[in-house]
Amino acid sequence: MTTDTAEQPGTPLTIDELAARAGVTVRTVRFYGTKGLLPPPALGPRRVGHYGREHLARLALIEELQHQGMTLAAIERYVRRLPPGLSADDLAIHRAVVASWAPDVQETVSLAELERRAGRALAGPDLERLAAMNVVAAEGEAFRVDTGLLRLGVELLDVPLPQEAILAARAVLVEHSRAAAQELSRLFREEVSERDADAVRSLSAHMQPIVVQALLTTFQRSLKEELRVWQSEGSEVGGSA
Repeated sequence: MTTDTAEQPGTPLTIDELAARAGVTVRTVRFYGTKGLLPPPALGPRRVGHYGREHLARLALIEELQHQGMTLAAIERYVRRLPPGLSADDLAIHRAVVASWAPDVQETVSLAELERRAGRALAGPDLERLAAMNVVAAEGEAFRVDTGLLRLGVELLDVPLPQEAILAARAVLVEHSRAAAQELSRLFREEVSERDADAVRSLSAHMQPIVVQALLTTFQRSLKEELRVWQSEGSEVGGSA
């Protein structure tokens, strides 16, 4: 039984396949490459360019930045500030952060449109898992979808963890995120008088993306350190067995 490229995340993509998966033209992919928004592809046999998940994730991030109304120059500045060597998963997190800047947006779409936006076919178990994560909700033959969470939810479909663990992790993140937001809000209120409406609006507009990026960076570093310790402990246990 043959499996197409879309079902094998590790399979290299040609520029045509990458463009089709991302929903852009080949010309757009090449243009982004000349602007430095996409790293160059690996060269395969006959010097054919091979693209990977990182390129696809970067295109998704660029698309989200465009949806937020950023100009090409602003997108270039944003991408230049990204840490080097980000994986596809890291880029997906950045895209989710960018999506969080926008107000909550929910749309009702058909299954065909939902699959088009997800970039893959969605079987019954996939839809059930997305529903459990509050990404989609069935409405007759259509689906109400949280557009800001859809791409992240689709990424989680391939995470090798049981649904219960993912939902428990989500609960932990929501709880601690709310606690951090409340503490930051208290701190800002102490520095800015609530009677100064212009100052409050200006602070909200400027601080949200900055604070979210700071939380993301801190969390990523802490998580990498925890995973490093976990892997180290696992190696020690395996070596003593």
